[in-house]
Amino acid sequence: MSEGRRIDAARLLKGPMGPALRALAEGRVTATALTEAALDRARTVGARLNAVMTLDETHARAAAAENDALPPDQRGALHGLPLAHKDIFHRAGRRTTLGSRARDAFVPARSSVLIERLEAAGSVTLGGLHTAEFAMGPTGHNEHYGRCRNPWNPDLITGGSSSGSGAAVAARLVFAALGSDTGGSVRLPAAICGVTGLKPTQGRLDTAGMMGLSASLDCPGILARGAEDVARVMDVVDTHPPPGGFRAALDHGEARLSGLTLGLPDRYYLADLDPEVAARFSEAIRVFEGLGARVIAVVVPDHESLADLADLTWTPEAAAQHLPGLRAYPEQYGRQVRARLLQGLVTPAVFHLQARKLRAHYLRAMVEGPLSACNALVTPALAITTPTAAEMDVGAGAAMRETLARITRQTRPLSYLGLPGVVTPMGRSSNGGPTALQIIGRPFDEAALLRVSHAFETRTRWLNEAPPMAM
Repeated sequence: MSEGRRIDAARLLKGPMGPALRALAEGRVTATALTEAALDRARTVGARLNAVMTLDETHARAAAAENDALPPDQRGALHGLPLAHKDIFHRAGRRTTLGSRARDAFVPARSSVLIERLEAAGSVTLGGLHTAEFAMGPTGHNEHYGRCRNPWNPDLITGGSSSGSGAAVAARLVFAALGSDTGGSVRLPAAICGVTGLKPTQGRLDTAGMMGLSASLDCPGILARGAEDVARVMDVVDTHPPPGGFRAALDHGEARLSGLTLGLPDRYYLADLDPEVAARFSEAIRVFEGLGARVIAVVVPDHESLADLADLTWTPEAAAQHLPGLRAYPEQYGRQVRARLLQGLVTPAVFHLQARKLRAHYLRAMVEGPLSACNALVTPALAITTPTAAEMDVGAGAAMRETLARITRQTRPLSYLGLPGVVTPMGRSSNGGPTALQIIGRPFDEAALLRVSHAFETRTRWLNEAPPMAM
């Protein structure tokens, strides 16, 4: 590689995947150089944010060297790109904490299926990223490992439970990260940290090797620096992509959304919005209209009970899974996590079964109702501006439940229904934190959601802004 053609790896790391992949293909940077730049940021910026649980430097360097040794015709779609993942995705032979002191020494024998696919495509796994304990918590708080910090404003929450994934992608530690979304745990940190996050249709992506929380609601997801990079990852991890792939489905024309209809829900999602959120959302709707989309009002079924039905679904399933640990070492669980698990232990079985049974009814009402009249629904991802960590320090009683409900109001219904959703930035609030859109689609129509998100991102350029702690 000649000096004249060489390109700075640290600078490439701060951009999207496309320029880095081109530089790798053209021999202007190596996978080893990109990996070293990412490891350096993980040790410095990642440490300041508390975004990294475990850093596997030896393994990452070896994987990068293997990528560099491959001839061009054997390189994968993500050749040489440093990634890291929520520390509930198993990594063979490497410590995977699950965010818990009780499992601090856990070393799985096999990696998650999704990580195996990403590494087979040439990505370099740096390690495990911060997560709420056992993926239970929407704020980024972890009683054992400390809270993850927001790269836009360290006083603000990061969202959770994929807190490290949101912070690491936003702060340019890695190009993308896996997260999990049982009630909003991909979409919340993506929204609050100012990146793009996709929760696919439940069941679309393989959960093998991902720590289970709720068999009924668990869903792997992707956080990246834009819809195009999410699409690149989906093309690798999804075994049944649309014809031509997810990335090919993104419309690069001028009238990007011409022919698409977007729906504005008549209730629930647009109720009681913070004025700043409402203002940014109104601006976003005007952008969509300028992109050629038809925006209409749609009637959505009553959503007020969906969050409660989601709780009745996941808490007993999580409690059953953790019952041996709760009996053997209850003191090793954090207060909030233990309180939420105990709530599941006292949920009557009939309530749990009714909640699961009602999912099909509510899903049919959404698909045959508002989603039959439009290609996607658009809503704010949070009804409030991002709270501070101090505002979220509410203990483990009734105040905890009320506070968590405020954070998850916009995301929890979608997880209960199993529908796909993507979030993307729509501006900043006065406290320095991002505000975000949520785009909700029909089952298995992730390609349409990514098309809408990509068009919005390209027109608004919010994703071009880097948070202060990423500089």
